[in-house]
Amino acid sequence: MEALALGALRHAAGTVRLPGSKSISNRTLLLAALAEGRTRVADLLDSDDTRVMLGALAALGVPVARDGADHLIDGVGGRFPVRDADLFMGNAGTAIRPLTAALALSGGSYRLSGVPRMHERPIGDLVDGLAALGADIRYTGAPGYPPLEIRPAPVALAGPVPVRGNVSSQFLTALLMALPLLARAADRPATIEVVGELISKPYVEITLNLMRRFGVDVERSGWQAFRIPAGARYASPGTVHVEGDASSASYFLAAGALGGGPLRVEGVGRDSIQGDIRFADALAQMGANLMAGPNWIEVRGFTNEDHPARLRAFDADFNHIPDAAMTLAVLALFADGPCTLRNIGSWRVKETDRIAAMATELGKLGAAVEAGADWLRVTPPARLVPAAIDTYDDHRMAMSFALAAFGLAPGDAPLVINDPGCVAKTYPDFFADFGRVTRA
Repeated sequence: MEALALGALRHAAGTVRLPGSKSISNRTLLLAALAEGRTRVADLLDSDDTRVMLGALAALGVPVARDGADHLIDGVGGRFPVRDADLFMGNAGTAIRPLTAALALSGGSYRLSGVPRMHERPIGDLVDGLAALGADIRYTGAPGYPPLEIRPAPVALAGPVPVRGNVSSQFLTALLMALPLLARAADRPATIEVVGELISKPYVEITLNLMRRFGVDVERSGWQAFRIPAGARYASPGTVHVEGDASSASYFLAAGALGGGPLRVEGVGRDSIQGDIRFADALAQMGANLMAGPNWIEVRGFTNEDHPARLRAFDADFNHIPDAAMTLAVLALFADGPCTLRNIGSWRVKETDRIAAMATELGKLGAAVEAGADWLRVTPPARLVPAAIDTYDDHRMAMSFALAAFGLAPGDAPLVINDPGCVAKTYPDFFADFGRVTRA
């Protein structure tokens, strides 16, 4: 489908069972591959990004099988059977970055590439950290970016491994997941030192939580130093259940706020290990009425005679929820004043330059938008202007802008979402689920 037309929406209610978290899914797959023993992975996300990781693991000789809806991963104990491979990583940052680190420490010859946008997403800070260990990684395109060539090299722990933290937390995550391979072989601890501010800390928390499940307990000193114990080794925990995706929950919770509810999302709740669960707190501060259980969140709307209701404006730092913050940027269209999103510089190096893309598309809808290096200010229009929204091959642009249909008036031209199929990256059934719980 090249475009999807959404008419004016007024109501949202029902229940949505969320797909698995991409962040948890791809981390779990790699840890299961590096571990000893068989891991059963239940509720794995089925999307483009997880297929990229599964395909790469299979190409590296990791036994992967299906048992009904579950995936069975036979761990290789840190040594990939295939020692020479070409791996296509699409645009999956959660796959190429941790795999680069694991392969750089494995003594084989590998070449990693992706779609053109992947070749514009930085990886130099991770490569520099791995080079400090003796890894031989070469850029075959622009320096600092994929594609990469990894060659066998003698790697060793010679001291703390430095990594910058202000571009992407995935660089730290990649080193954390790979370094137990060296700590085990050297029988000495490995330390990572973060240079500068660490962004997106909740995503690092996911990494640490999952590593603990696989038997490696990382000690951290604040957010500046991480110590992996000597002799660390990954061991299968048996079965891992993947939580529903908290970022995906944000679209439906926002719809419930705009469309009256009650709307419940299942698969993620107050017991979640994902930082994006804090989107619910931001939505509550805008005036929505929410309740939560261990594995669910429900919103009971924001409806009044002047529908859609005006939510309370905000000015806040969203470094902790960069993905879900995109949903808040679109919700700014419905606020009672200007909204400012701060400390979102990581948007610049995502699937697209999300600050630039968001500013352009919100402007089409009539909002007055100002943007800086790491911030965005949105002044809502008095009346939303129907428009065709470009999605830049970015799944979160498509999903978050679907909410703008709640700002259309009866008789308005529809809101058009161009290239809606880009949601396959993390949520192939998004528009089917969205259509099931929303109506005019």
